[in-house]
Amino acid sequence: MPMPITVIVTTYNRPDALAATLRGLADQTYRPFEVIIADDGSTGETADFIREIADSFPVPINHVWHPDRGFRAAAITNRAIAASTGDYVILMDGDCIPRSRFLEWHCRLAEPGWMVGGNRILLGEAFTNHILKNSIPVHAWPRARWIKPRLRGQTNRLLPLMFSLPGDKWRRRRPRDWKSLRTFSMAVFRNDLLKVNGLDEAFVGWGSQDSDLIIRLMHSGVRIKSGRHSSPVLHLWHPEQPRDEAKKNREELEKVLRGHRITARKGISDQS
Repeated sequence: MPMPITVIVTTYNRPDALAATLRGLADQTYRPFEVIIADDGSTGETADFIREIADSFPVPINHVWHPDRGFRAAAITNRAIAASTGDYVILMDGDCIPRSRFLEWHCRLAEPGWMVGGNRILLGEAFTNHILKNSIPVHAWPRARWIKPRLRGQTNRLLPLMFSLPGDKWRRRRPRDWKSLRTFSMAVFRNDLLKVNGLDEAFVGWGSQDSDLIIRLMHSGVRIKSGRHSSPVLHLWHPEQPRDEAKKNREELEKVLRGHRITARKGISDQS
């Protein structure tokens, strides 16, 4: 029997990018799964869009929202984890487009005691605008169609799109390489997320929340498996987030690296 999966997609005031992400999820070869949109305070345009597509979307889709009080992606992601029903959780950003076998590969790599991190293909600004303006289904493009955008400098790499690498042994070579994972494409068992109390909402602003989660998962005994050359996402261009709190957050992350703390100071258990 297929393993139930929850895909949590974080978003903030970018419904055009979210639409591209959801087109990719709607076209997945793998079933069953559910989608939870973790919305960090978007305006009503995003909610309206989700309502419009919910009835025709091929799997259950749930919109979890909280008011806009600055960057609080950790808090809304925790709320989404609390609302999830899948045994396996895939975290991804709402500006990352999954190709059609994204979930199939993630499920293939799933293994108790391990978390899996995928990689990404960066798309240029003009190319991104072209895709979004014309609703181009790049998630379904055949491999050969990516050669021209790469030659034009519209993407930063090509090889991950050209072939997938089988096997598991090489994927376990660096079980503590926390820098190789980010929550734009990360898979982990739900029980492991609950064990560490999810993301740490005590971090303020952008920066280090995902690394903190990964390190605490490692402290709890979960190891890292590479998802490279299996499930790359197409990362739409966007301006950088303000990084006013990045230095302070990095200092907090260093404390977690030096210590042994497993649970978030403020996390899923604190959700009302």
